[in-house]
Amino acid sequence: MKVLTIVIAAAAALLFSGYSGAGRPPQVGVVLNGLDNPYFVAMYQGVKDEAAQRDVPVSFKAPQSHSDLAGQTAEVRAILASKKDCYAISPIDPAHLVSTLRGVRQPVVFLDSPLDRATARKAGLRIATAIGSSDLGAGRLAGTEMVSLLHGTGQVALLGGFPTGNGALRLDGFQRAIAGTGVHVVARANAGYVRVKAEAEAAEMLHKHPQLAGFFAANDLMALGAADAVSAAGKTGEVAIVGMDGITEALDAIRSGEMSATVSQYPYVMGRMAVEACLAAARGAVLPSRVDAPVAVVTRANVAHASAMFPRPFQTYSDPFARLLRS
Repeated sequence: MKVLTIVIAAAAALLFSGYSGAGRPPQVGVVLNGLDNPYFVAMYQGVKDEAAQRDVPVSFKAPQSHSDLAGQTAEVRAILASKKDCYAISPIDPAHLVSTLRGVRQPVVFLDSPLDRATARKAGLRIATAIGSSDLGAGRLAGTEMVSLLHGTGQVALLGGFPTGNGALRLDGFQRAIAGTGVHVVARANAGYVRVKAEAEAAEMLHKHPQLAGFFAANDLMALGAADAVSAAGKTGEVAIVGMDGITEALDAIRSGEMSATVSQYPYVMGRMAVEACLAAARGAVLPSRVDAPVAVVTRANVAHASAMFPRPFQTYSDPFARLLRS
């Protein structure tokens, strides 16, 4: 299998005197989700930029696609065999990596999709920290925005990724936000985070529910697929479309009116924080068990600002790892 392996910026000097690794900074092994998704490209860029800034040697691996569970498992095994000091992993599905990571003694930083800590303890896995957005909270923001867009009433459809995991939590948060309003879910399907699959599902939903007023998709690629279906039906501007992630294509679609909004996550920040977390762990710092990365609702009103700052957040946010490194 063709894999991505990039080794950047080997350091010559010891960053922290508290690190016991033979006169060198900690070596970090990173396994991301598939780089066919712009979301994880931004995460990769965040790791790369922070590692270059701090002269930290980082090895990257990623499967060919964000649905390639076997490929990601193979990449994790390969990076573990290279004996790094710290690992940062963004799992496609946290559960599928449990047996692979069983007994790993080096710190492991989970990105975007955290592993349940009870499961981790049973596996003998040391999770240094988990960094990611609150999927439930982000879904709530999306639901609140949809209620506003529809002025409190209307039929909506949901496009999820897989039956469990991050996407399911986002849909749950959305439904909690619209509960008690006049906005009601009339259709739901999983499209595996794939644009063309979401387009097909959305087209069928529009056919079955001609009064459909809105779509919420658990990621922007699926929201763009819904926008494609809405455009093909001649209803652009008539059906509200809210996505999640904040990728550049979604920001462009909001600017053009093809999408209404997205709940922007910042995987770039997650990537930078992962490097900071490994450095702090090497220094002997006690890391927070969970750190919420920033999220923000992007609409026509603020999309220009969000685009100008991309891939960085356009709002201030808290970074506890940076504080640990300054202490």
